[in-house]
Amino acid sequence: MTKVAVIGAGSWGTALAMVLADNEHEVRLWARRPDQIEEINKHHTNSKYLPNIVLSERIIGHNQLAKALDGVEVILLVVPTKAIRETVKELKKVMKVPATIIHASKGIEPGTHKRISEMIEEEFSGSHMLRDVVVLSGPSHAEEVSLRQPTTVAVSSNNNEASELAQDLFINQHFRVYTNPDLVGVEIGGALKNSIALVCGLTNGLGMGDNTKAAIMTRGLAEIARIGVRLGANPLTFAGLSGLGDLIVTCTSVHSRNFRAGYMIGEGKSLDEVLQSMGMVVEGIRTTKAAHELAQKVEVDMPITSALNAVLFEGLHPKEATERLMGRVKKHEVEQLDVDFLR
Repeated sequence: MTKVAVIGAGSWGTALAMVLADNEHEVRLWARRPDQIEEINKHHTNSKYLPNIVLSERIIGHNQLAKALDGVEVILLVVPTKAIRETVKELKKVMKVPATIIHASKGIEPGTHKRISEMIEEEFSGSHMLRDVVVLSGPSHAEEVSLRQPTTVAVSSNNNEASELAQDLFINQHFRVYTNPDLVGVEIGGALKNSIALVCGLTNGLGMGDNTKAAIMTRGLAEIARIGVRLGANPLTFAGLSGLGDLIVTCTSVHSRNFRAGYMIGEGKSLDEVLQSMGMVVEGIRTTKAAHELAQKVEVDMPITSALNAVLFEGLHPKEATERLMGRVKKHEVEQLDVDFLR
């Protein structure tokens, strides 16, 4: 049995806490809101994020970070990308023993263009409290994980022993965990698929169908791999769980926040209206801006991401963005794939 502090009691943090509890670990689930913690401890539910799901009594809620971390050597960080740095700063203030941090968030930071593991390591720079950083990613909707439906994910770290530690913590008959040594690829695939899911939702909102969605997913995967390889990723990672697998589930499911947000934008709603309606973080919106900036910086062609960025932040109408993509100069697919995946 391992003591694990889960930082972030949204739907995904809670679902992963359930996996850990099923594996008989001692789980401390931290959230800021006292009423949410009271519900978790008194009723063993987290109804705002996972309605009709009963939580294990092994999951103990905390809203005091120091108590949640007491005696803990493994921290599972499940907060939105924009909250990573602030949360890590708070962790550093109260940590008493060095810990391995496993993060299950997906995004890239605008401005710095850093991946989440890089953000965590940067915040711990000069400190001895961080042992290793591990990413957990893959096709895994929280709603289905909480129902113990078969799910597979990948974990990755620059330290293979840390990856295996995460694998051992989470793997069970419902939740299969693979290790992957490609930290860059796993994080890039998990982050950028959210932008492609936004576009799939957007075209559905415009009334377009499966042909369009298949085109976006296929060419979207090509541009994810293109920039991933430029950043040092293994191209084969994008054919795996944190690439193709996560792309499929996020672009096709009713559970996908990014797909739903894109759909509303395609219907004509403004970005502000969409965000207010969703009531939860839509990671793909912030990531799109960061990915567009990064693509320009490293001189990688990402036409779908760039078109979405223009819709979200430059006032381009979604229908016009689609027409621009379809009107691009003709290309040879096989030649493109050879360059994109093997260079």
